[in-house]
Amino acid sequence: MAIKKIRKIGDPVLREKSKDVEKIDDKIITLVNDMIDTAKEEGGVGLAAPQIGVTRKVIIVDTGDGMKAFINPELKVLDKEMEGLIEGCLSIYSIRDYSVKRYKKVEVKAKDLKGRDVVINAEDLLARVFQHEIDHLNGILYIDHLDSKSRKELLSKVNKIKLGI
Repeated sequence: MAIKKIRKIGDPVLREKSKDVEKIDDKIITLVNDMIDTAKEEGGVGLAAPQIGVTRKVIIVDTGDGMKAFINPELKVLDKEMEGLIEGCLSIYSIRDYSVKRYKKVEVKAKDLKGRDVVINAEDLLARVFQHEIDHLNGILYIDHLDSKSRKELLSKVNKIKLGI
């Protein structure tokens, strides 16, 4: 397997909508293994395929018992929004200075790597991770959930990192 380069904010692939996975084959299995290796190397609790430049509906999430793959995930909200919590993203240089409101409980339906249906009811941090990663599949970054002042501040920090300041 291989560690892939994380695409950073400003890369157009992060704003594209991902396409469904039609068939779980060796190519998808390799993609998932590369994503797991990359997330472990970078210290992520989840990763979406677009973050390594692949516009397919594939995410990996550490569910508490290791990284698991979710193919073509669909999200259903089960509870109200919770207070905003600090969120970070490998594609935004792991800046963790801003809180994002997410739903407290969600249900995720997907396929696993063997093509079996998977349903997970997640809450709190795990629900947040699923929402964050599924956002990536729709071309949404956590910065899109911020108010304009916070967004400007974050973009300023990103620009300083890009310039090496």
